[in-house]
Amino acid sequence: MKEIIVISGKGGTGKTSITVAFSAIAENFVLCDADVDAPDLHLILKPQIFHKEKFLGGSQAEIIEEKCIECGTCLDLCRFDAITKDFKVDEFSCEGCGVCVDNCPAEAISFDPKICGEWYISNTRFCTLVHAALGIAEENSGKLVSLIKGKAREVAEKNDLDLVLTDGSPGVGCPVIASISGASGIVIVSEPTVSGLHDMERVAELANHFKIPAYLCVNKYDLNIKKTELIEKRAMEKGIKVLGRIPFDKIFVDSVTKGITVFENDFENSKTVQDSIKKIWNKLMELAEDKKEEKQQGFQIKAKIN
Repeated sequence: MKEIIVISGKGGTGKTSITVAFSAIAENFVLCDADVDAPDLHLILKPQIFHKEKFLGGSQAEIIEEKCIECGTCLDLCRFDAITKDFKVDEFSCEGCGVCVDNCPAEAISFDPKICGEWYISNTRFCTLVHAALGIAEENSGKLVSLIKGKAREVAEKNDLDLVLTDGSPGVGCPVIASISGASGIVIVSEPTVSGLHDMERVAELANHFKIPAYLCVNKYDLNIKKTELIEKRAMEKGIKVLGRIPFDKIFVDSVTKGITVFENDFENSKTVQDSIKKIWNKLMELAEDKKEEKQQGFQIKAKIN
């Protein structure tokens, strides 16, 4: 089973639009939306949820009034100023570290698990979608990403599917690291801008650190040909294979407005964009399959040596 993660290093490159376009032409797969802080695949796929669970992302301190002796120990120890002078816990300031709980002489602070969001398994017109929504201002997005990625693998294994296709988070932080963990390959969607180049290089370093094969796709390439060429050159210098280019086209905006993929849109002159995405997808599948065979051969050679 292959697991392909689509990431960008920054927002606004068209990562999600391309991922959902891939879902319209992929076969025998499950889709995962790992951008739990701002999920948006559901806006296009209109999922029908058939499984929903709460996500417990940590614990919340709460002072039990009848047991509290107002000694001030929690006030002195809390580094986040989450304890008020009248001995209440400010839930927005509390980081759930548990220092107050461990040091309260009266054992007057409870530390119950906190509901930080929800995760879902849904049916869509293309495939099964595993997705989630983190609560407003909640933490542990990386933990939630790891959870739904695991659920997506379970769905794939249970239904004998060959591929897990994941829409990752923008940036290079904790949710992205959780997204790419255990992946077969990473597709980096970049754009021909100064920030596009910079963030592509950051994501490339991340992929190299975790020794995950990375591939590049330049979206809106014709807005700045020289910058596109520079991005592709830098990527190849880092051992990243270039999958192709996608031209700037209003079909993406029109498709999002209508709540459909570019392959479901009969927008004027849309065939150029559709063909470029198909070529990128086919090349990605070929390279991912080659990498899988290389890995299997490596295991076989190692087994013979041992």
